[in-house]
Amino acid sequence: QVQLVESGGGLVQPGGSLRLSCAASGSILSINRMSWYRQAPGKERELVATIIGGATNYADSVKGRFIISRDNAKNTVYLQMNSLKPEDTAVYYCNADVTIATMTGGRFAYWGQGTQVTVSS
Repeated sequence: QVQLVESGGGLVQPGGSLRLSCAASGSILSINRMSWYRQAPGKERELVATIIGGATNYADSVKGRFIISRDNAKNTVYLQMNSLKPEDTAVYYCNADVTIATMTGGRFAYWGQGTQVTVSS
């Protein structure tokens, strides 16, 4: 019913920048909260940043370096990642809290497929 497609990952040197995008499509009535998570090898998935309306929240490890934003008209969330460090290496996942536009309605959480970010010299 709802698909999330991420893009923008890749290999970058320490200190570099990347911008991730996540576009939602499908039977969407409204998107309430959009978030980015990441999972490094051997570690649990962790919340990186969240945006609800105009309010944002960040993990302490990325504050001052990452910026989350959204384009409501495009149902898209972005993650601008600056001053990247090797410890930022992970698969980054988009998550959206969506009210769906179907006969039965409802509010569900959806995940993207993930995009790899590797920070290495």
